[in-house]
Amino acid sequence: MGARTAEHDVGFKVKHIRRFVEDGQRVKLSVSFRGREITHPELGRTLIDKVLLEVQDVAQPDGGTRMEGRNMSVLLTPR
Repeated sequence: MGARTAEHDVGFKVKHIRRFVEDGQRVKLSVSFRGREITHPELGRTLIDKVLLEVQDVAQPDGGTRMEGRNMSVLLTPR
């Protein structure tokens, strides 16, 4: 996802995350920053936190959120 992904698109991704985690899969959630978005990592953190709240009943983060170049990511594992 991008740092400025629309609300509907985030909901669509959350549905897929739920389906994969319920099937026992691990999911890597990553937010990519383009251009000058990299100067505002709080946008990515907010997006990741929002998704984590929506899937907290079926998934838990494995480790913390980390910055890898222009991507911020977290690994989700089934509960």
